[in-house]
Amino acid sequence: MSTVLYANVTPYETRVAVREDGVLVEVLLERTRERSIVGSLYKGRISRVLPGMQAAFVDIGLDRDAFLYVDDVVEALEEEDVEPGEVAAVPIQDLLREGQEVVVQVTRELGSSKGPRATSHVTFPGRYLVLLPDSSHIGVARRITDQAERDRLRDLLAEIAPGGGVIVRTAGEGRERADFLSDYAVLESMWRHVQKRSEEVHAPCLLHRDLDLSLRATRDLTGPQLSELWVDDTDAYQRIVEFLDRVQPELTRRVKLYRRPVDLFEAFGIAAELEQALQPKVFLRSGGSLVINQTEALVAIDVNTGRYVGSSDLEETVFAINLEAAREVARQLRLRNLGGIIVVDFIDMEVEAHREALLEELQRALGRDRARTLVGPVGPFGLVQLTRKRTERSLERALTQACPTCDGLGRIKSAETVALEVRRAILRDAAEREATEFAVRAHPEVVRLLSGELRGILDELRDRHGLIVRLFEVPEFHPARFDVSS
Repeated sequence: MSTVLYANVTPYETRVAVREDGVLVEVLLERTRERSIVGSLYKGRISRVLPGMQAAFVDIGLDRDAFLYVDDVVEALEEEDVEPGEVAAVPIQDLLREGQEVVVQVTRELGSSKGPRATSHVTFPGRYLVLLPDSSHIGVARRITDQAERDRLRDLLAEIAPGGGVIVRTAGEGRERADFLSDYAVLESMWRHVQKRSEEVHAPCLLHRDLDLSLRATRDLTGPQLSELWVDDTDAYQRIVEFLDRVQPELTRRVKLYRRPVDLFEAFGIAAELEQALQPKVFLRSGGSLVINQTEALVAIDVNTGRYVGSSDLEETVFAINLEAAREVARQLRLRNLGGIIVVDFIDMEVEAHREALLEELQRALGRDRARTLVGPVGPFGLVQLTRKRTERSLERALTQACPTCDGLGRIKSAETVALEVRRAILRDAAEREATEFAVRAHPEVVRLLSGELRGILDELRDRHGLIVRLFEVPEFHPARFDVSS
């Protein structure tokens, strides 16, 4: 697999796009005014303990308090002398009290209506290792599947960190002792700095912020598979080269400075693909399509046959579309950064072997995803339920806002609906004010309808109720807005 990264860096935002084998699979965005706080460490103060939810709110100095579950507390509070296996038995009120100061790390940003999710289990990601300061666990990334390599890495970690508290990242596969020693020393130094700062400041206070997006992407997304990393900012280019020179010098020659005046994303065709990623409909090469709807509760994805007719065998036709759809679903989840509960409505298949093959194809396609996913079986109606770990806002939430025309509904009242509301408003006002003449100001489409196809409304108001109505077009009105005056 060949990977190409594109980093578009401006004073106002940083955008990073990822292509694998020429296909756009991921877009990361960070605005200067809204820089992500995921991974940041805070010294916070417990503002409220909720025994009924086994959780607590932590004031970390933001507009909304962070949410801390009991499972994310126990191991880190060593003075409570609680074993990990006893988590469920320890009530939150026995661990935390209002006013208590704790060090927490933000793990999820849940949007404007909710505060962030936090944990007391601090993690420091490096190039090859993740440091777990309050743990004795030694682990190896699941994507490293070779058992001999996993055993070798565990033995190396046991020597480097006898007390544990480290995990080898996927990028650590095949690396040598010196690479891990260097990474471990940097992470240990960072943690000591956080501890020292925590002792010197009072809550709420920011203790540590993760790298900016350009360096995070360089740390997390580069490896032997990287063929090119394009950067369009001189300072960012220099920082990326210096970073790679320390951790993986063989990759520095693959970093390229983009100097043309045309926007980087425009020049490489990413801008058009990004625009398409905001549309609910995705067309498949076969002629089928996906329709993606993101809601508060879940993400619903519908698979349609479209114009694809396939062979004379309907079951084989449906199977072929579903297989293509499974691969595209996995790509869209990454590209749009969709998380939480996801339900995919595949086209129903009768053959059990086809259902099993579809599930295998979906799981294989999801194997490239950095986010953790869990996939359920194909249901009797062709539905597949899965979950994908949510950490940051989806692409749609990051790039868009609620429509002021439809108030976020995605639809607006039809002109006929508004015309009938006008009729009811006139009758109501006539009864309340005892008026007989009215002026209606409305959107041109509503006025045209009342003057044409629904002219009968005005005739009825005149002949049956004795009311005279004059219509006035107001082009700047919202399509559903109207004013009735007498």
